[in-house]
Amino acid sequence: MATSPVALILGSGPRIGASVAHKFASIGYKVAVASRKGTGGKTPEGYISLKADFSKQDSILAIFDAVKAEFNSPPSVVVYNAATLTPPPVKDSIFSITVDDVTSDLNVNTVSPYVAAQQAVVGWETLPADIKKSFIYTGNILNLNVLPIPMYTNLGMGKSASAFWIGVADSTYSAKGYRFFYADERMEDGTSKGSAIDGPAHAEFFAQPANHEGNVPWLATFVKDKGYVKF
Repeated sequence: MATSPVALILGSGPRIGASVAHKFASIGYKVAVASRKGTGGKTPEGYISLKADFSKQDSILAIFDAVKAEFNSPPSVVVYNAATLTPPPVKDSIFSITVDDVTSDLNVNTVSPYVAAQQAVVGWETLPADIKKSFIYTGNILNLNVLPIPMYTNLGMGKSASAFWIGVADSTYSAKGYRFFYADERMEDGTSKGSAIDGPAHAEFFAQPANHEGNVPWLATFVKDKGYVKF
């Protein structure tokens, strides 16, 4: 068994993913990051770097196997930060997006995180009861706010679907100490951060629900420097 808890970051981009990985490493976690650019070796920071194709569920299974093999432990914290969208080929025409693109984007935004949560639970069953166990999905306001912008169609479908199963999972597993969170950074007035999302703010906040602090609900809306805020 690992002497330190393990955090797995699925989707390790330069903003949120990098910041979250740094934060968890700084508070004592062994960290694995997975992305399309994963090398199979170690990053300069000392994280395990794994190659991932989030449109394929087999890739998720392989990542969890690799993490367990490397650390002799499954991850107690799993962060799903991958996301994608396909703009409509015909501007403002939602139905010009092909079914193949809808399916591929749903795989990345909904199906693969679902598989990751399944694998997280399988691993958590083997961990000691005193280890905090959390699954955190990087969301946004699209699960609640239907914007009439066709470009966001596939992303909004994925976020909405994922918010639903995350809410169900947290409601049905929290009694066992397994927590699931849909994390959504907001402006102070509750409006969407849009493209102004803040990587370090995500990192600081994610450490809170990961440690089951502050009575944060599954719909985890938060504001930079304030933590969880209910809107």
